[in-house]
Amino acid sequence: MDKLSLYLDPQIRDWVLFPITLVMILVGILRHYVVVLLQSPPKKLSRAATREQRALARSQILRATSANSPIPPSFYKVISQNLSEAFKTGTYLKDGPPKGDAPSSPPNPLSDPAAMDGMMAGMKTQMVMMVPQMVIMGWINFFFQGFVLIKLPFPLTLGFKSMLQRGIDTPDMDVRWVSSLSWYFLNFFGLNGLYRLILGGDNSADASRDMTASPFAAMGNAQPGQPQDFNKLFKAERDNLEFAEGLYSWVGENMDTKILQKYGKLPYDSK
Repeated sequence: MDKLSLYLDPQIRDWVLFPITLVMILVGILRHYVVVLLQSPPKKLSRAATREQRALARSQILRATSANSPIPPSFYKVISQNLSEAFKTGTYLKDGPPKGDAPSSPPNPLSDPAAMDGMMAGMKTQMVMMVPQMVIMGWINFFFQGFVLIKLPFPLTLGFKSMLQRGIDTPDMDVRWVSSLSWYFLNFFGLNGLYRLILGGDNSADASRDMTASPFAAMGNAQPGQPQDFNKLFKAERDNLEFAEGLYSWVGENMDTKILQKYGKLPYDSK
């Protein structure tokens, strides 16, 4: 049986196809700026918390450069031993050294204001994403349910029929015809490139990305201000410093001999 040939009224293009596309583009741009307005600036860390993080970073830089270190041996050993001793006694912990031999309890994310702010920001972002999409879908279902809007210019298999003709139960219709509801979903997932062109790569107009994310995901990411067990981190870093001391090599060792050999004043060592 031949496929049915349809002739669409041009007013469907002007009053259904273009308005749905334009509304979704404008809603995406508006959603981006609403999310930007709802974002609160990151809270400034306390001096003790900054000191705690900087001590860990200083130790990581020291051991990362140990194999080709610019620090002379005497200074390197003193710095490494001082850091190891401070990590052992808990000098850099923002809450002070642990009391007695009681095991340190892991920080509770729900009791940390920064983690709670991140969770609330995620929930607000999801609401901004979901509410406009629910309104647009209801608007399309109420006014344009069952409309056929456009015919794709390339052939498709029957597997695409359920995706492109949502809301239309016609087994004999060509797969290339697209219903109004399916056009909404095509725009929902296909306008991300246009948003990146208009708003830049780091935009909040991509609703398909943020609606699939959990508002609690921000609590699991390592972000500045999120509670971490620095007592355990310092203990692990102390072991790493001891290991790095065995790999230590000063870049300035025998530098005078290397310079003379480079400029031909001394013969190269055959070893």
